[in-house]
Amino acid sequence: MRPVADLTWPEAGERAAAGAILAVAVGATEQHGPHLPLSTDTDIAAALCLRLAARRPDVLVAPPVPYGASGEHAGFPGTLSIGQAALELLIVELCRSATDTFDRILLVNWHGGNLEPLRRAETLLRAESRDVRVYLPRYQGDLHAGRSETAVQLALAPDRVSLDSAAAGDRRPLAELLPLLRDSGVRAISPNGVLGDPAGANAAEGAALLGQLTTDLLDRTRLWWPDSA
Repeated sequence: MRPVADLTWPEAGERAAAGAILAVAVGATEQHGPHLPLSTDTDIAAALCLRLAARRPDVLVAPPVPYGASGEHAGFPGTLSIGQAALELLIVELCRSATDTFDRILLVNWHGGNLEPLRRAETLLRAESRDVRVYLPRYQGDLHAGRSETAVQLALAPDRVSLDSAAAGDRRPLAELLPLLRDSGVRAISPNGVLGDPAGANAAEGAALLGQLTTDLLDRTRLWWPDSA
């Protein structure tokens, strides 16, 4: 399971000719509370791509996109946002280039702020007859840097989680928070950057969620592009 960046161009051509699906993780570099790394969204999206490739041999994993539309996290040191327009353009041009080689492109997202530009990019690219699909994970859990993401990071890289610094943030549901987030951003409603509560998070719970999401991703790709499994 070699990532595309490790291949030579003839090897990449051979994989493309064999019908490889190019999977691209789309993440962000943004605050995730005082206890999780700025790369959390990118880490999780990339892990899903790698796990999909381990279960579906025709998937080839591209280097992740580590920057997204994270304007709602402005005001927290370390957040690096390129905004919606730039992300949309980046994805459109990346996929136009990628489809010169690969017939099928899968974008695996793990940041809510990326949703709208990804959807717009997908619509445009498919209108150009490019076979591009966006995967948006669905799971029951808190919104940002709470128990769910903390558990997943504990399963992926426990040495990068500072549980001693973990603390609850604003725990209201998304429907209540969304208008406030759009008007004022995260900093105004949660000074520590957490939307949820990381208390009780553990690696076993994170591994179970990763397994659930990987299965969902595998099922979704098989609906879009049936394989021989």
